[in-house]
Amino acid sequence: MIFRIILLALLSAPVSAYAVEYADREDVQDFVRELAARESFNERELLTVFRHAEYKQSIIDAITRPAERTLTWAKYQDIFLTERRTVSGIEFMEKNRAALQAAYETYGVSPVIITAIIGVETMYGSISGNYRVLDALSTLSFDYPKRSKFFMRELGEFILLAREEKKMITEFKGSYAGAMGMGQFIPSSYRAYAVDFDGDGFRDIWNNPTDAIGSVGNYLAKHGWQRDKQIAFRVSAAKVHADVFNVSLKPTKSIAELRALGMADDLTDLDPEQYVSPMRLNGKGGEEFWVGLKNFYVITRYNHSKLYAMAVFQLAEGLRQGSRTVAAR
Repeated sequence: MIFRIILLALLSAPVSAYAVEYADREDVQDFVRELAARESFNERELLTVFRHAEYKQSIIDAITRPAERTLTWAKYQDIFLTERRTVSGIEFMEKNRAALQAAYETYGVSPVIITAIIGVETMYGSISGNYRVLDALSTLSFDYPKRSKFFMRELGEFILLAREEKKMITEFKGSYAGAMGMGQFIPSSYRAYAVDFDGDGFRDIWNNPTDAIGSVGNYLAKHGWQRDKQIAFRVSAAKVHADVFNVSLKPTKSIAELRALGMADDLTDLDPEQYVSPMRLNGKGGEEFWVGLKNFYVITRYNHSKLYAMAVFQLAEGLRQGSRTVAAR
């Protein structure tokens, strides 16, 4: 009932020219008809939503040049492994110490990992996106054919999310791809993994660091995070067999296989049956060779990129060292 009142409130709101085009399009009307039937929405009221959705060319421009296609590991290092991001992360940890500890106790995820993800995603909540999520997902659902099926599913999830959270659908802000809040959750991830970690009745990942922290911890835990386990380690270039590196984000090589290739010195104290993901990166100091373990793979479930996961891992290590230095003063 509350969501219906919110939808009806849109009837009196001003409508843009682009919005009228969306509501009048056959593909949008088909989407509305199917979603209304499946999720028990009023079709006419749901169509009203799309009279307020605006096409954004800047979104199309942005999604055709994502960082993973244009940035090397060396450039990732310049962007994410900076003194400013580390210092800001230590400040974030100090301000949110209790929530981070509670998330560690609840989900088993280290405070530095949760902080690093929020730091990489949004600079600790300071850059979380100014696009209306409705505009972003409508633009990508109906005017970006390459991934329209994916974004149409997310658009449906977003409309359900707005109903569940009892908020005006035009008020949600996020990235050009519709990712939201400090941890940049897409709508399906929000519905599945966002938590009301402070118990106030709302899952506010935009303005409430406690909810954002708990939600990131819950996401990683649900994807198989192993408490207090190693994430990745560097191996000697002299012992590298090029054909085993960059095969897959998913761990596909066993420790036993790597030992058989002469990498035994770098793999001491590891279960020979454990599967890992060997990686070769072009860093600022030249080629780097790494082995990612299960927790590294879990980070790639948050963002499907080894560069992203390595940035999170190394920022977390910087936060760990920096927080120790602060504590020792």
